[in-house]
Amino acid sequence: MRRAVLACYLLALSSSLAAQTPRLGTVDFPTSARGDAQRQFLNGVLYLHSFEYASAAAAFREAQRLEPGFTMAYWGEAMTYNHPLWNERDRVAAMAALGRLAPTPDARLARAPTERERRWLAAAEALWAEGPKPTRDTAYAAAIGAIAGDYPDDVEARAFYALALMGLSQATRNVPTYMRAAGMLEELYRTHPDHPGIVHYLIHAYDDPTHAPLGLRVARAYSVVAPDAAHAQHMTTHIFLALGMWDETVSQNVIAARVAGGPDRPGHYTSWLLYGLLQQGRFDDARAFLERLRAGTAATSTRQRSELLAERAYYLVNTERYTDDATSWPLDAQTIGETGVAMDAFALGYAALRRGDRAAAHAQAARMPRAAASDPSDTPGIAPAVLGMLMDAALLFDAGQRDSAVALARAAARMEEAVPFEFGPPDVVKPAHELAGEMLLSMGRPAEAQREYQAALARAPGRALSLRGLARAAAAAGDSTVARVAQAQLRANWHAAQGAF
Repeated sequence: MRRAVLACYLLALSSSLAAQTPRLGTVDFPTSARGDAQRQFLNGVLYLHSFEYASAAAAFREAQRLEPGFTMAYWGEAMTYNHPLWNERDRVAAMAALGRLAPTPDARLARAPTERERRWLAAAEALWAEGPKPTRDTAYAAAIGAIAGDYPDDVEARAFYALALMGLSQATRNVPTYMRAAGMLEELYRTHPDHPGIVHYLIHAYDDPTHAPLGLRVARAYSVVAPDAAHAQHMTTHIFLALGMWDETVSQNVIAARVAGGPDRPGHYTSWLLYGLLQQGRFDDARAFLERLRAGTAATSTRQRSELLAERAYYLVNTERYTDDATSWPLDAQTIGETGVAMDAFALGYAALRRGDRAAAHAQAARMPRAAASDPSDTPGIAPAVLGMLMDAALLFDAGQRDSAVALARAAARMEEAVPFEFGPPDVVKPAHELAGEMLLSMGRPAEAQREYQAALARAPGRALSLRGLARAAAAAGDSTVARVAQAQLRANWHAAQGAF
């Protein structure tokens, strides 16, 4: 009897421990540490590969507590403050982490017990040395690439090297570099299909409309490889959105938001979820969700306020519900950055113009940042510049200067196309080609409008407003084949639509 009770207890304990162990994939990263410190280190690496940076830092700090002289635990925490594909870094926090190991680079390197660990730590020192971020990124990539070259069986070095290469683009998309990284990762994926970094970085390499079909298999795999990483659940939708797969975009971001613990708070995952609902034509669901997100906004969180403003902009532009009382919500747009202000001002100004309130439209246009992006590589400056041009084009069109309006919208489209594909819901909340298409269609120039809509869909496959416009323009231009295909795709996307258009 006691044996049976003990067996049940052990089974329950085993199940409990299994439930507490995050399912994050598999890595093999031997170090000089042993026991619990090594296990915490591996958890940190797993979280790091899935960009779960806060959880990764906590695991690395626990490894430091368990073994204070464990050099790789300090390396790991420092790496959590480098976000290469987001073009973000926190040198102060990274140097604080390294400083707890020893006060100087030489002193830290002297504490590494093996040559390989010294090389890893030296790569981090190269990244966090003083100097411009692109210079430090290049030095780090060279250092980690040298490790991968000298230790060809080191899967971690090869995976992190691929990520470092993509990070050299400074949050833009240098396609040759991304494809070089993809080739390296594909070779690793054949033998390490459960490695979270390999599948994650492959998705990033492929998440544009041209290459997205190549990433579909790893997108479906990643959510299974790392089910307890919210970012893994979300990352799959980088491929789904690039392919216009709205059902999957919605369902995966529902899961991601729940895993992250905040399904009703504005954030990255909920923005993608809301945008997916809008492309499905589920406007009533989107409106109810937007209201819940508004209720869940923390007044002191700049990130949440910024996301909520973007979410309202997506809702207003994509539903064309220009009289919705969401336009009058007193949302705080302070300290959210030029792109956020431009998105908010454009959406409110365009809505005001479409409902006939020209004074309000001009007032919103005056809010828009007007510093033009002089360099196409200045990606953060492109969206505000394009949105400003589109707002001006809409005002010109409303004032009867239609040819000038179309010319300005087309100029905005050329600027928009000068930067690499922007994955995710667009900062340019009304794509320039789409607005030009709507103007041309209303002017009785359907063939030109058709070309504009097709250009819009090349950058945003499956986008509902562009599909609707293409179907109308092609029908008016006598291109019945294109019209039927666009209508069929729109109907498929709208299988659960609610009052769409």
